[in-house]
Amino acid sequence: MAVATTSALRQRTLTALTLVPLVIGAVLWLPTPLFALILAGVIGVGAWEWAALAGVTDQRLRALYPLLVGGAMALLWPYPQGLFWLAIASVLWWLWQTRRLLSMRRVVPAAGVDGLLLAVGLLVLVAPWAALVTLHDAPGGPALVLFLLFVIWSADTGAYFAGRRWGRTKLAPVLSPGKTRAGVYGGVLGAVLCALVFAWLQGLAPLHGLLLLLISAATALISVAGDLYESLLKRRCGAKDSGQLLPGHGGMLDRIDSLTAAAPLFLLGTTLIGVR
Repeated sequence: MAVATTSALRQRTLTALTLVPLVIGAVLWLPTPLFALILAGVIGVGAWEWAALAGVTDQRLRALYPLLVGGAMALLWPYPQGLFWLAIASVLWWLWQTRRLLSMRRVVPAAGVDGLLLAVGLLVLVAPWAALVTLHDAPGGPALVLFLLFVIWSADTGAYFAGRRWGRTKLAPVLSPGKTRAGVYGGVLGAVLCALVFAWLQGLAPLHGLLLLLISAATALISVAGDLYESLLKRRCGAKDSGQLLPGHGGMLDRIDSLTAAAPLFLLGTTLIGVR
């Protein structure tokens, strides 16, 4: 068992070391249209996995769903204001889901194709694309996108170590037995520390810096909802991962689940305080 765990950790680390430089390079150096296109490809893979979690087993029908999601992104591209309103709708939906997920006591197994879930996927998958593209296109946008990613990574790291060290009370045992309240607190602390570094590097005024800390903490909190929601979808289907694309990490949705909830809130928050 120890050998298997070590092997899995090694595989997970190698995958991360390969992907992280590619992600950072794409965020910092690609023009926004190309960044949007590549991000659409990532979301498209997530849409393929989402269709399976929604009960679509026919491969030809399943392939139509990424095309539907891609079509929605293409229709939104010429309308920046529409991208912003989509982010607002997404934040409201995730706030509702957060309360629902934390109070859930049982998971009803999936039966057949869930049309409502396919419709929900349009919001869940297209909204983070819209938020990230809008952020990236603003002055200093690539740095903000990268900062958002570091906030999520810092929150994940803080949650992991705090949960292992102090985790006692489960957060949502029906959906994710490994998550604890201590882990959430550690994740928020990790996000705040990341924001402190960013505020110092950017030379933000004290008020803007304080508001950015609050937004980063809120982003870390709502990112947990994205993770729990994907856990719900997998438990409905009896699946361990959303796919096998990324060795040691599972599928694409397993990697972007937190981002689906975090990106729209981060966009709204940074817009309201005038950081972007």
